[in-house]
Amino acid sequence: MSNGSNEPSLWNKEVLLDLVVNFVPLFIILFFVGLFWVFNPWGAESTLGRILQYAILVLSFVGLAILTYVSAKKIEGAEHDYGEGENVVAEE
Repeated sequence: MSNGSNEPSLWNKEVLLDLVVNFVPLFIILFFVGLFWVFNPWGAESTLGRILQYAILVLSFVGLAILTYVSAKKIEGAEHDYGEGENVVAEE
């Protein structure tokens, strides 16, 4: 699955392991979106209540997805800059 360049893949195994802490809440949010789609937990609420309910879930999902992508870019950049597995100590 090489693209012909020496650039490392953004979604390699090490980056995915670092980002598992972000993937778990994404799946939890998706679970609740599906659950609230099937069951209305507050009964016969107004349409505005449903819109607000989904807006909170979808906006938090999108925000966390963007944060996860940016984190992956930063992690990959740090691994590329400092080398994988090296202990980096700040020089004074």
